Amino acid sequence: MRLPPWLASGTRGRDLALAATALVGGLVLFGLGTQPQLSWRSTLPDTLFLPPLVAACVAVGLRRVASRASLALGTAAVTADLLLGGSLGTVLVYTQVLYDACVYGPPRTWRWLLRVTVVLSVLGAALGVLLLGTWRGVGVGTPVALAGLVPVLTGISVRQYRDQAAAERARAEQTARLAELDRRQAVGAERSRMARELHDVIANHLSAVAIHATAVLSVPGLDRTQVDAALRVIRENSVQGLAEMRQMIGVLRAPTDPSDADDDPDGPVPARLGELDRLVERARAAGLAVRVSTSGEPEGLPVGVDLAAYRIVQESLTNALKHGGGEADLAIAYRPAEVVVTVENPLPARPGGVPGAGAGLIGMRERAVLLDGRFAAGPHDGRWRVRAALPTARQAP
Repeated sequence: MRLPPWLASGTRGRDLALAATALVGGLVLFGLGTQPQLSWRSTLPDTLFLPPLVAACVAVGLRRVASRASLALGTAAVTADLLLGGSLGTVLVYTQVLYDACVYGPPRTWRWLLRVTVVLSVLGAALGVLLLGTWRGVGVGTPVALAGLVPVLTGISVRQYRDQAAAERARAEQTARLAELDRRQAVGAERSRMARELHDVIANHLSAVAIHATAVLSVPGLDRTQVDAALRVIRENSVQGLAEMRQMIGVLRAPTDPSDADDDPDGPVPARLGELDRLVERARAAGLAVRVSTSGEPEGLPVGVDLAAYRIVQESLTNALKHGGGEADLAIAYRPAEVVVTVENPLPARPGGVPGAGAGLIGMRERAVLLDGRFAAGPHDGRWRVRAALPTARQAP
């Protein structure tokens, strides 16, 4: 026969074991003749004390599954036992019932039990003083306090400690869940940032490769000189794209893999405004007519600002090559507290060119925002304009 789940559980087994132990202890005290404790019903047979004892032990076994029923049954058993004259075994088992009611019952139960036991203890002491006529009569309330108030106070203390431990575990679990959510959000944000960074690094090179490869394949009758020029642009952009991607991976990975040391003889292009001429020359070789104007003098640009400005120019020229009208105006203004980068190109007469995913504008805006700068991109006087103002007064993160 299969036992029900509430009976087969570990806690249920412990409850039954405790009830059986209480019954054995009560029977031992019964065998020692500890009943009746009071003299008014001394002529009753001792076997009448057994049913209240068994009922009190059953109440102990019900302490988890039915705490209110356990308390009611235990109280009825001890009341009947006291009316018979009282037995030590039943009274001791009832102290366990009171303790269990405070630990496993609802909060309303232990509050009610605390009031009742305090009142009974005080009434017992006052009644003893009145009957005996001396202050030693306070001792009459001692058995009530020991058998009622002490188990209730002990059960309340254990319950509060248990509830506090459960609340601390819940707070710890909630903190762990929040930390895990923060970690996942940080990982997701970092992955998106790295994807946009990779886009900024190689998108312009791959765009130039795609445009020149399309030109070679679609324009018939190209002579050897034109084909060689297109292939040189394709090779240069491929090599530079691979070199910059390898450079970025080297920054992300530590220690650097020795196999990455075999860079192209030309080496990667440093991502800084001081090397802007090479970036412009590659854009011109790809077919974009770039007009450059500068004002002011660069004096010790912070590394973060230098890199961000270079990447913004790189992405803007890439967009002009893919979506513009074949020309672009690049203006760089070095001011006392900021560097301003402006790139303008004609809007395309009709949709076309190499499709984009929009990650470039997001990446440029994020670079400016991280440096507490300003960024704007959109149509302006019939042209597409990208403008970024990056502060140079302090070392940006």
